Amino acid sequence: MDLLRQRPLPAGQLARELGLPPPAMSRHLRVLRQSGLVEETHPAFDARVRIYSLRLEPMAGLKLWLEETERLWADQLSAFKVYVEKG
Repeated sequence: MDLLRQRPLPAGQLARELGLPPPAMSRHLRVLRQSGLVEETHPAFDARVRIYSLRLEPMAGLKLWLEETERLWADQLSAFKVYVEKG
């Protein structure tokens, strides 16, 4: 995910960068694609090459969820601190 955050990359380059054999990389990318986190495109010059990029929509939803969760925990911890300090 971190590599794709920087820019779209071909599957082969991702495998090399991560030190994974191509079949293992293919399995990981298939799961990410099926979950909707990445999308696959093919350059016009070679349909065998697969370029992967992050999809922004699921990341925006995840970011919102993390912000809400962080806010909830901050409120809970603040209330706990007040309770302990009164004790």
